[in-house]
Order: sequence, then C-alpha cells, then structure tokens
Amino acid sequence: MSANFATTDLCHTIPLGWEHRVFFTRDVFGAGRGVWESILTGAAGEMPKVMVFVDAGVLSGNEELVGQIEECFSGLKGACRLAGAPVVMPGGEGCKNDWGAVERLWKELNDKGIDRHSYVLVIGGGAFLDLVGFAAATAHRGIRLVRMPTTTLSQGDGGVGVKNGVNRFGKKNWVGTFAVPAAVVNDFSFLRSLPARECRQGLVECVKVALLRDAAFFEKMESEADELAALEAAAVESAIERSAALHVAHIATGGDPFELGSARPLDFGHWVAHKIEPTSGFRIGHGEAVAIGMAVDLIYARELGLLSAADCERILRLLERIGFALYDYELEKRDATGHPLVLRGLEEFREHLGGQLTITLVTGIGSRLEVHEMDEAVVWRAVEELKLRNATTKGKV
Repeated sequence: MSANFATTDLCHTIPLGWEHRVFFTRDVFGAGRGVWESILTGAAGEMPKVMVFVDAGVLSGNEELVGQIEECFSGLKGACRLAGAPVVMPGGEGCKNDWGAVERLWKELNDKGIDRHSYVLVIGGGAFLDLVGFAAATAHRGIRLVRMPTTTLSQGDGGVGVKNGVNRFGKKNWVGTFAVPAAVVNDFSFLRSLPARECRQGLVECVKVALLRDAAFFEKMESEADELAALEAAAVESAIERSAALHVAHIATGGDPFELGSARPLDFGHWVAHKIEPTSGFRIGHGEAVAIGMAVDLIYARELGLLSAADCERILRLLERIGFALYDYELEKRDATGHPLVLRGLEEFREHLGGQLTITLVTGIGSRLEVHEMDEAVVWRAVEELKLRNATTKGKV
C-alpha cells in the first residue's frame, strides 16, 4: 500500500523590531544614577536581578568603583537589585583568548540564578565587552545585556555595536554572536583615568567613520587636530559622541546589521589590523593597528587611481598629527616560504566574510567603494612606501 504525500512550502516573514539605545552620561553611579531606572526595567511588579562584571583594568584610577556600584544599586530600591557582589575579572585582548573565562562567566550566571528576565551589566574595554557579551548572549539563549564601555575605542566604536566574540585558532572574533544590547551607557567620567596611549586609540575609529560617512566630521577633526593630539577632554568627547552616532546609524540603517552579506564598510583598514595585532602578540593596540591598516589601503587606493594624491596625503597627515604611527615592522614579517604574513590577512578576511572578499576603499573624504580583489604587488608597494615615510618623518610631525 502506498501513501500519497502532499508537499507544502511554507514561508513566513518574521518581523523583528530592535531598539538600540545609547546614553551619554557622567558619574552614572553617583549624581547621574537616575539613568538606571529607565534602563533596568522589568514587568509590572517585577524587580529584575542585575549581575555586574567589571574589567580589572578599569579599577586602576577607579579604585572605589565596586563600592560605588553597590551603593548606587542599594539606593535603587524597588527598581532592580544586585544578584551579588560585582565580579572583577581580567580584561584586555588576552581575555578573549581564554575559553576558561567564558566557562567562569557561565558558572557565575548559573550560580546567581540569572535568567532571561535579568540583566548583565558589563563595565570595561572593548575586549571585555566582547567576552561578557558572548557569555550573556549564549546563556539561556540570550540574557539582556547593558554595555558600559570605558575606553575611547569602545565608546566610539565596538561598544556601541551588536557583535560579541572571542578569539579562536589565532583569529580575532572567530566565535561570536550578534545581539542588540538592551542599552549602551557611555560615561565620559571613565575617560579621565585612561592612560594617554589608551585614550588615543579610539580616535582612529573616529577618523575611519568620518571618511566613510561624514566629510564635515573629518574637517572638524582636522580643525581640532592639535586639541585631539593633546587629548583635550572637550575635543575627544565630541569626537567620540559623533563617532558613536555614525556607527549606530550605519548599523540601524545600513541594511545588514547582522552581516549576512559580505560588505562590512565599518571594517575599513581592518584586514591588515586583524592580522598584525595577533602576530605582534597584541603588542600593537587595535587603534594603532587600524591606523596602519587604513594607511595601507589609502595608498593602495591612490595607486589604483581611486583616491587623489591630495586627499590621500591629507588623511595620512591627520592620522600622524593626532599621534598615530603608520608603519610597524610587523608588516614585513614573512612565513617559512618567504611570503609576507600580512598578505595572509586577505584570505582570512575572505573566510570571515563568508567566502567573497569584499574590501572597502576610500575614494574621497566621505565616499567609499567596495572591491572584491586586491593586487598583492600593489599592497606590498604601499607597505614599502609607509616604511620609507616612517623613516623620513620621525620626529617631524
């Protein structure tokens, strides 16, 4: 006896509405604590639990932070409650290489009974936000996350994004998730305690997003280059706020927030950066690596006639004026066959994008173009030019 099977194709669109909120604050655990009542909300009659994780590096210059957090939340009676004492863990890029840190985070969440009606509040630099965000996004298939970036790099770029990730197989962010945070809280008070090198890192992402989306912002940074180089608070905070706004606008309106396609304009300069950071043992910071990567791609675009020599020089000069070196000997490292290691970054970037290489190049200040192949010989000429530029401009910027 045979049975007849009818087939039915089903296709339903599932509309998802995400609200991506970024707050710019000061002293959020003191005079500005009122912001928490609008962020850490629960259902009627519900007082959600909050689990706080703190990047140990943030405590340098903020020694009283843990006590301030506990005092702040004890004063928010009826709104929310701490699930336990804030947990302090190592941050920095190294934390993303430690799978044991992910296991510890999951255990803390489990032991404290954190569920999908709770919140995870993470305070720290971009790497720590990535780590804790990954753990929160995978526990219970997603716990509400509030990010509090504490560096210029994370406040203006990574911390306001929707990606979480940890490193694996020597590759940045190979394991990760996309999850829109419940909120991002950019408290400028944390920037006061940053070492100068760390404070400078985020400025390169400001230049990057200005080149891609906002010529007027680029011109403003040019006009304030001396103030930015001196890390004057007003200029830095203004640049970070504008950078954050442009990054969020791109995520919300760019048409591909979860990167289903291969185009990632906000990763301009990153294919080089993602290679030289790990090969240097993270001696080179992310912002410093991006500055070098941008310089390579800018000269490459100029060599192909896509970017004018005048605009190329103008951009390179701004990066140098605000304190970035555009060359590092890491660019010249070679593998056992004599092939430059940095050029492997193109293949790794192609894999990361899902199979098709898509590199964003700047064609003018405020405009861009996507290409799907890179001439390695021209890339190498750009590296050699930067090496010569570095030798001839040292001490002259």
